[in-house]
Amino acid sequence: MFDLNMLDRAYFTTMQSFIATGRALHYTELAAALGLSMEDGRQLLRELMGSGIPAWQHAGTDDVVSFAPFHNLPTQYRITVGGEQKWFAQ
Repeated sequence: MFDLNMLDRAYFTTMQSFIATGRALHYTELAAALGLSMEDGRQLLRELMGSGIPAWQHAGTDDVVSFAPFHNLPTQYRITVGGEQKWFAQ
């Protein structure tokens, strides 16, 4: 079980990934960004997703589908900021 500081860091890092690239980090990328082992990164992402935030993963996988307000898969809801359109909304 991870402490709130680590869950906050994982949330912030995932959100920053969406802002910068338009997609969520894979748990291996999250682990590298936070200096964790890959298994700890996977467990951290699972714990974060199960914490009650409006986010979910593909059933039976560790892949992020949605992380409010962003969606990792294309949807009909596109987000444009400053003329740049690289995000999808839930």
